[in-house]
Amino acid sequence: MNKFFRFVQLYFRNIIRISYFAIAAMAIVFFLPREGRFKYEFQKGKPWLHENLFAPFDFPVHKSEQEIVAEKNKILRDFKPFFHYDSTTVTNVIDLIRSEYKKQFNTYQLKTKLKPAQSKPIYFDKIERAIVQMYRRGVIDVTEIQSSKALSQGTISLLINNIAYETPLSDVYTPTTAVEHLQSVCSRITELDDGVEAKLIRQFPFATYIQPNLFYDASSSEKYKNSMLVNLSTTRGLVQTGERIITEGEVVSNESYRVLESLKFEYESRLGFSHNSWMLILGQGLLVSILFLILYLFLLNFRREVLLFDLKVLFILLLISIVTISSSFVLKSSGVSIYLIPFAIVPIFIRVFYDARLALFIHLVTIFLVAFFVPNGFEFVFVSFIAGVVAILSLTNLYRRGKLFLTVSLVLLSYVIVFIGLTIIQEGSLTAVNPMYLLWFTGNALLLLASYQLIYLFEKIFGFLSDTTLMEISDTNQDLLRKLAEVAPGTFQHSLQVANLAEAAIQKIGGNALLVRAGALYHDIGKMNNPFYFIENQSPEFNPHNNLDFEESAEIIIKHVPDGIALAQKHRLPEQLIEFISMHHGTSKVQYFFRLYRDKYPEMKDEFQRFVYPGPKPNAKETAVLMMADSVEAASRTLKSITHQSIDNLVESIINQQQLEEQFNESNITFKDIPIIKQVFKKKLLNIYHARIEYPEKY
Repeated sequence: MNKFFRFVQLYFRNIIRISYFAIAAMAIVFFLPREGRFKYEFQKGKPWLHENLFAPFDFPVHKSEQEIVAEKNKILRDFKPFFHYDSTTVTNVIDLIRSEYKKQFNTYQLKTKLKPAQSKPIYFDKIERAIVQMYRRGVIDVTEIQSSKALSQGTISLLINNIAYETPLSDVYTPTTAVEHLQSVCSRITELDDGVEAKLIRQFPFATYIQPNLFYDASSSEKYKNSMLVNLSTTRGLVQTGERIITEGEVVSNESYRVLESLKFEYESRLGFSHNSWMLILGQGLLVSILFLILYLFLLNFRREVLLFDLKVLFILLLISIVTISSSFVLKSSGVSIYLIPFAIVPIFIRVFYDARLALFIHLVTIFLVAFFVPNGFEFVFVSFIAGVVAILSLTNLYRRGKLFLTVSLVLLSYVIVFIGLTIIQEGSLTAVNPMYLLWFTGNALLLLASYQLIYLFEKIFGFLSDTTLMEISDTNQDLLRKLAEVAPGTFQHSLQVANLAEAAIQKIGGNALLVRAGALYHDIGKMNNPFYFIENQSPEFNPHNNLDFEESAEIIIKHVPDGIALAQKHRLPEQLIEFISMHHGTSKVQYFFRLYRDKYPEMKDEFQRFVYPGPKPNAKETAVLMMADSVEAASRTLKSITHQSIDNLVESIINQQQLEEQFNESNITFKDIPIIKQVFKKKLLNIYHARIEYPEKY
């Protein structure tokens, strides 16, 4: 009955995990662009490797992005800002000048007692005509020129009765040049006259009364400029049905490349919005499902421990889904390149929390999903694959400051180099490299740098352990380790030696060295409850086990495992470290007291179970190596004679016994790893105890 319930429970758990993959696949298909796929692949500068291609329908030839940008820039460069012409200004200015002029003339008349013949001004009419002519050309304020950016154009458009007249900026006056012009006119008409009015004219303060009559019309300027940009044609020419586009073996030139790109765009758009859109969704669903099935099979065969934890599975699927759906939104938006999305963030996160092989596989799955709907799929896959591999290979020792910055810099460099190489192949020139893409790659790198902050967030949400956290936990100044050093100094020293042994071994066979070191430092914290019952903390004069039965002694020794688990949970140690505490003895026996009890009571076989640790057995390389290192280091302290042979015998006997007890059957350690581990332990123990080679006394 128990087996049946266990089978049903396992069956439903597998169904639930498979449903995670199904939900992720449906979410991605839902957000994928509803466009078909052009069945031909092609590259500029390469031969057309397919059969002769004829236009299946009429379609326009779309301009390239560079052409559209160049035309927009030309429109902005050639645009003449609009200025409103105020016809009332000249009248106001003339009235003010006339009034002031008459006032000054009358004052001079009273002071000098002019004769009747000289009682009327004779020059004002000429000045008035000069002012009218000047204002017909226009007077513009300098600040208006700067705000409209008209100075760079050299030409403006004057709006007079809703009709625009293009006028060179050099033909209009500023207040300063207008005053200079009037002063020049006054000097010319009074050149031979030294009379009172002539002097008055030459000294008249025109600067006080000159006002601009040309004003920048921001509303009309922006409206007209935007209409020109909106109405910019994105196509040039039309290809008619049946017209030959390219023949087999013909090199794809710039012109044919534009035509092929236009056909591809029209073909995919028509297929996506046709009555066959449901078939398109079906096709996308099949392809996405196949990729997720391959991912599931990969985890099932090579990383089964990931599938055992729902949060680990959800993290991987969520990461893939977020990046893929974000790419879909970016592609639907105009003006944003797909290369702004930091695809290398996927292998970085997986590499930090898992391993390089899984990171590479998931990165490939992600870029294959995105390649379904991005233009130039091969180019995208190639560039993104190289960037992801560079991220995986360079991302080691993330706990070191600056390591992520170095990784991001290398990813950016790889993007730039690969993109330049592809451009040279396609265009045949370095000058054809679009600098805008370099900006997208830089934005990509900046987003990658933000991933460092997300690592901590994902740790807390999904219960992961990063290298940085492991370094913090392994600091011997942590409260729990400091207490261990004070309460049980022998156990603390034992833990340090076990950490050194385990770390050296795991580095040789491959594994998380920081994790095994942290696990080794905390694996015996349960001994703090009864430190003097463990030999490494005892004084030679007193052994508390002398007053206890064998069963009681074994119970106290075994109890340090559940005590350690409780202590770790109280101090909120990560679950991964608690596994080291619970598994470092597996289901082995307290050998010393078990043998004494068995020798004294051989008939009490039913009681032998009281000497067995509760387990479970180690479930990974790291926990298995810790079990070996813990047993070997503890036993090495009992050796009376430290020689090559004694250490060799000790290591071999302990690890062989653990193998006979099948302690490593649930871990992913191999027969190839075990001899390597033994060799590392022997070498490290010889270094610790400074064992020397025994030279013969005589030769």
